[in-house]
Amino acid sequence: MRNNLNVSAAAEELYTSQPGVSHQIKLLEDELDIQIFERSGKKLTAVSPAGHAILEHVTSLLNSARNIKQAAREFSKSNRGSLTIATTHTQAQFILPPILQRFARQYPHIELRVHQGNPKSMCKLAANNQVDFVIASEVIDERGELVTIPAYRWNRYIVVPPQHDLTRRETVTLEDLTRYPILTYMLGLTGRSQLDKTFQQANLEPKVAFTATDSDVIKTYVRLGMGAGIIAEMACDESDKDLVYIDASHLFPDSVIKIGFRHSRHISPYQFDFIQMVTPYLEMDVIRQLAVSRTASARDELLRSATVPSFRDMRDSGSDLKVVG
Repeated sequence: MRNNLNVSAAAEELYTSQPGVSHQIKLLEDELDIQIFERSGKKLTAVSPAGHAILEHVTSLLNSARNIKQAAREFSKSNRGSLTIATTHTQAQFILPPILQRFARQYPHIELRVHQGNPKSMCKLAANNQVDFVIASEVIDERGELVTIPAYRWNRYIVVPPQHDLTRRETVTLEDLTRYPILTYMLGLTGRSQLDKTFQQANLEPKVAFTATDSDVIKTYVRLGMGAGIIAEMACDESDKDLVYIDASHLFPDSVIKIGFRHSRHISPYQFDFIQMVTPYLEMDVIRQLAVSRTASARDELLRSATVPSFRDMRDSGSDLKVVG
């Protein structure tokens, strides 16, 4: 499935031959007395309904095998291992550096890996057990295979050059924003869906003139006078003396950054410590209960008495969750 039914690609990944892979598929189908793949000639074209049912069990078995290996490594090499995180550019650049710096000091022999990309692709990596954790907002809850734990709430800032008309307004409104070209994140990134939904609910249509995955790129084009930027508050940098940041939290609802991982994943002690570094408002026993909860309603119940902090709360309290500029 990972190779889009390309037998040659699968053979290359498995360090074997294409005929060998085809032969093994045929042996398995003969053994089970079902057709796992649909074909056009010798080419695999789709997974059959029976094949989908089989693949669910295969995925579960592979995950269990990984968990067994991980548990064994903890006892054989308790100070060795890896931590792999999938996240967006904003989280990787502005939020994770102090957290990973602290983690590296505490676990100097753990190899750190960070994958950056759009939230849907990163969530898919976590759902497929290809990474330990995903850190993202909104779309993370679309993956039913993931346990998700809120880390913090955040909002947005409008960023403009010093002489921009919006700097002379006492309070900026959504209608004010529709008068100018908007520079913001691409669809599917960093709370973009919340932004679009807010304008739609107000029956307003913003003039989105430019989109990017990177806050710094958006700032660059704001400096060129191409419009008003709307970026995550984590990306605001006090050293940007040639830009003006306008708080937009009165215009848009908060978004929530969450950490997610596959339900069946084995979590080692150092990985639990990482979760707590990302969610320091939670006690470790609550985190452990959340990790084994099977439903969103069970997690909601565990979090009922917890208050998810805002990014500003975390920053002002001296937490590792702070802007890195």
